[in-house]
Amino acid sequence: MAERDMTSCGIVPLSPAELVLETPRLRLRPLAGDAGDLALSVRLFTDPEVVRYVCDTFTEAELAAEMPVITRRGAGGRIGIWTVTRKDTGEKIGSSILLPLPVELDDTDWSLVVPERYPEAEIEVGYMLVREAWGQGFATEACTRLLEFAFESTILDEIKATTDPGNVASQHVLTKCGLRHEGMRRAYDCDCCGFSITRAEWETKRRAG
Repeated sequence: MAERDMTSCGIVPLSPAELVLETPRLRLRPLAGDAGDLALSVRLFTDPEVVRYVCDTFTEAELAAEMPVITRRGAGGRIGIWTVTRKDTGEKIGSSILLPLPVELDDTDWSLVVPERYPEAEIEVGYMLVREAWGQGFATEACTRLLEFAFESTILDEIKATTDPGNVASQHVLTKCGLRHEGMRRAYDCDCCGFSITRAEWETKRRAG
């Protein structure tokens, strides 16, 4: 979380177009909760391999019921979930997040995600991809773009991330994106590997190319 008082900052909402983020191969847009987004969520959260290090599987009915909650956006649109779509095929392949990081809860505290202010919590970057998209650099591409957005379009001074200790692939993605391994920490009501990157570190990495 930024050291400055984020709750008192005047929030200028970003337009829908400003919340669509591009990379060479991907398009990230806010989760909308339409049929296509629900279908993507079903592909992700009903696959035991995809959620292996994240959570239990969900049913389609459970996911549909959650859509009005998980489509919420905070800080004028800057905090929330984005869908990840391949530009070449138009296929939705996953999701990426900037959300308040839960510590003693096992899931995001959605009461902190409100339009008019930044959450009073650490903010985490995260991602989840369908199995067919693994191993092609898409996670690194999406994570890097969200970090760029966080440090160019928000007042956040630091972004966190966590992984299960066994999730070596995600740990590699995070370090490749410039996050530092901070050792074990508490998050999601369990002991996780913690990662972090500050605005100053991001700017140094960007200048270095």
